[in-house]
Amino acid sequence: MPKRGKRYRALLEKVDPTKIYTIDEAARLVKELATAKFDETVEVHAKLGIDPRRSDQNVRGTVTLPHGLGKQVRVLAIAKGEKIKEAEEAGADYVGGEEIIQKILDGWMDFDAVVATPDVMGAVGSKLGRILGPRGLLPNPRAGTVGFNIGEIIREIKAGRIEFRNDKTGAIHAPVGKASFPAEKLADNIRAFIRALEASKPEGAKGTFLRSVYVTSTMGPSIRINPHS
Repeated sequence: MPKRGKRYRALLEKVDPTKIYTIDEAARLVKELATAKFDETVEVHAKLGIDPRRSDQNVRGTVTLPHGLGKQVRVLAIAKGEKIKEAEEAGADYVGGEEIIQKILDGWMDFDAVVATPDVMGAVGSKLGRILGPRGLLPNPRAGTVGFNIGEIIREIKAGRIEFRNDKTGAIHAPVGKASFPAEKLADNIRAFIRALEASKPEGAKGTFLRSVYVTSTMGPSIRINPHS
């Protein structure tokens, strides 16, 4: 295990390792522990009671955080016809069809989220799957990023909608705001994420679903929380 620096060790002393904090307590403490020179992202990490090797127990979903993420999300919309205008009016940063697919093939990647209408997904999947897939950016109906209601999808993403999915160890990691947020807004976002996570529990998962949940900032130590506080 790598040796921690003096700053981190000093922060760690402020966290009681024997205590399971309420969400409100953790929201206040995580702000105190975020002492880096930049506005640290606050994250939730949860260990789930699932078998990630079984496809029927994989967890995936979306949630719109009530107070957003505290950052501008650059949305790329791939569509055609009248849906291009709808995407532009909804606030997409970049909109296009075949020409923007070619731009990505040429190496352009200046966006944070990609949405598409179903009628272009054949081209998007076949041409961009290898590029966007490994980065988690390939539009997917299960993730809510494919649909003819493209304007609504874009507005939700701009408002702070995030996608979450378990990793190969059965854990979930998700951003829920910035350390500069008021503690009350961080707590609201954490609760919204946990509610969405619980709603996505697979039918095949038995026993305790949320085995452990932690809140942390980019450079700070983890704080274990009671997700139902």
